[in-house]
Amino acid sequence: MVQLTQILRMACQNQNAANFLHDGKKIVGVALNYMDVVKARNVPVPQEPLVFLKPTSSYLQEGQPIVLPKVFTKVAYEVELGVVIGKPCKNVSKTDAMSYVAGYCLALDLTAQCNLGAARATGHPWTLGKGFDTSTPVSHFIPLEKVNDPHNLQLWLTVNGAVKQKGCTADLIFKVPDIISYVSKYMTLEPNDLILTGTPNGSDAFKAGDVIECGMADLAKLTFQVEAE
Repeated sequence: MVQLTQILRMACQNQNAANFLHDGKKIVGVALNYMDVVKARNVPVPQEPLVFLKPTSSYLQEGQPIVLPKVFTKVAYEVELGVVIGKPCKNVSKTDAMSYVAGYCLALDLTAQCNLGAARATGHPWTLGKGFDTSTPVSHFIPLEKVNDPHNLQLWLTVNGAVKQKGCTADLIFKVPDIISYVSKYMTLEPNDLILTGTPNGSDAFKAGDVIECGMADLAKLTFQVEAE
């Protein structure tokens, strides 16, 4: 009876999490979280996750275009593993962290590098360069049981058919439990919240008229047209 109750609870949790795009309250991103990026930029390895927030108004579904805001001159693609939270999560240990995961998605964390460069130089927030409309394209929800190991997933991205990013979540500096445990010390992670775990090396600018395709193992694939505002 206990096992049946647990199965039913998980099924209900997964069903609710499938609506994360509409029901989530926040998007938590992690920057500089792949070792190949650290090496390519010749910067120190972060000692703790570098966290930022994005509004849920930045979500975009396949079939809708990525729209580049006219206020930006340089926007870059970043392909990522997204982690969907399944239940309220506060001050959890790394050991227990995975029990708060409902599932996953493939995501893009589009970044206005023109804005972030200035923000970093002056110590200003990253909000505008990370949170603009259509800056978080996401796939369908991928239930937890469909992913054997979230830290062994191939990620790739092409622009107009040319491969621009190729990596594996095995190279994450901070793994999924590390991120969940760290963030939950500062803020409650709620059901349907999304964590963007970072992007492998190769992020670069794209432009209106481009076609961006990306994928994660055999679990998800996305295609987006790019338009100017």
